[in-house]
Amino acid sequence: MEEDLIALMRGTAAISALAGDRVSAFDHPQGKGVPYVTAVTISGAEGLTLKGRDGLTDARAQIDCYDRTRAGAKALARAVITALHGHRGARFRLVSHLGTRDSREGGTNEAERLYRVSLDFGMKWRAS
Repeated sequence: MEEDLIALMRGTAAISALAGDRVSAFDHPQGKGVPYVTAVTISGAEGLTLKGRDGLTDARAQIDCYDRTRAGAKALARAVITALHGHRGARFRLVSHLGTRDSREGGTNEAERLYRVSLDFGMKWRAS
């Protein structure tokens, strides 16, 4: 599912305009630059009916948008929400934005601390 989510975000012009190819699963490759987006699966389980497995995965993902400025991180987050919230297509049956959190990375060097907007998404996804 993460691979499909990454491909969807990389294929969105508004996200690419802000983050380029810096959209990755789990962590950000060192030296790739800022701004960037990471996506991580928080939970996922295959659905069931009374007749057995239904083939759909009910999943939750956290997508983090990072930039050197709060405004930049927020702009990237808005582009991600616009691209994903309500999305249906390919193997995604429905993607829903569930919540947003703003924060700033820790560290001792104030100038290097990045702003982060964390987005939670729920999704129904079919593996094949």
